[in-house]
Amino acid sequence: MTKQQISQEHLSRRLLRKTLNGPGVSFALFWIGTLVICAVFAPFLANSMPLMMSKEGEISFPILQYLRTEDVAVLAAFFTIILLWVIPIKFKFRVNLALVVAVLAAVVVLANLYLKPPQLVIYDNFRTAAYTEVDWRVMPPIPYAPQDYLRSYGGTGLEAPLAAEADQQARIHLMGTEENGADVLSRMIHASRIALSIGIVATSISMILGIIIGGFMGYFSGIVDMLGMRLVEIFEAIPTLFLLLTFVAFFGSSLYMMMVIIGVTSWSGYARYIRAEFLKLRRQDYVQAAVAAGLPLRSILFRHMLPNGVAPLLVAASFGVASAILAEATLSFLGLGLVDDPSWGQMLNQSVTSANFNWWMAVFPGGAIFLTVFAYTLIGEAFRDAIDPNLSRAAGVQ
Repeated sequence: MTKQQISQEHLSRRLLRKTLNGPGVSFALFWIGTLVICAVFAPFLANSMPLMMSKEGEISFPILQYLRTEDVAVLAAFFTIILLWVIPIKFKFRVNLALVVAVLAAVVVLANLYLKPPQLVIYDNFRTAAYTEVDWRVMPPIPYAPQDYLRSYGGTGLEAPLAAEADQQARIHLMGTEENGADVLSRMIHASRIALSIGIVATSISMILGIIIGGFMGYFSGIVDMLGMRLVEIFEAIPTLFLLLTFVAFFGSSLYMMMVIIGVTSWSGYARYIRAEFLKLRRQDYVQAAVAAGLPLRSILFRHMLPNGVAPLLVAASFGVASAILAEATLSFLGLGLVDDPSWGQMLNQSVTSANFNWWMAVFPGGAIFLTVFAYTLIGEAFRDAIDPNLSRAAGVQ
């Protein structure tokens, strides 16, 4: 590609191309993509109930009867994103539709959470004759649910990967079992949903707050900027981890509460980025022309200025997702995280709580936390290099 071609290349395409060419980005995208697939299709990848079976000539889908509202919402959101990516419509409509679907999914999940009691599933029943003595059946690749404690086998407790005791009972646990007897690989797959959701949702909340507050600070300057900076300094002085510990002590552990607290206390860094960009952009000719044309403030800020100042924010967002995942893992490791749902930090805690050091409970969850944070860091570093003005001038892009 010649300098002239690079100079005429669209900015977003150039940034994407340079980001994808960054060192380690292919590995990072592969790992994040694997986690997304695991998070979206977790009930179909690791579960104790058959995906499909035939008994006396009647075909049934037991797994569909026990799908939670969260599972359906995640699947709907995933396929909506794929559909919006494929359909040739304007970017603005794609973003608006994605926001509408996200809000609807959140409302449905929260309404179901508070209005409908959780469904009790006895996983040992799926190992009885009603589900085993059939014409044929199709099981998930990992035939154990994350809350299946294998009590029908007499209670297994901690077992190393491919332990002899499991082999004698015709069980296969590639990553062993945890202290209650649940399969570690199944819990690893389902825990990826917790890690990704808390990282993405918490970062989205903080970005929205940071963009709105930072945008007003940078555009109006003066007294608005001064008051906004004092607010930023106040929130930067709040220790997120201790605030999380306080809320958990008073209100109990909740994934949604963690998302909100991490998001509300982390917006100050994004506000600083947007403020700095808007202070530069407010004197540009196209902004002054938009003001002279009488465009509404929201159009000037978020339609004309934001697209030209959002690039540094995306770099910070990748690091923000990694920080949110680390915060949840730290809380779970301290024993103050989620109770019913599996978490990497929770499993990591089990490696040191018993008398012996259980290496598989440290290596697999700890490795997943490290690789996820490392992958987001690689993407952030590559994107930062892509928007570096010195690199842009070297490529001939003004």
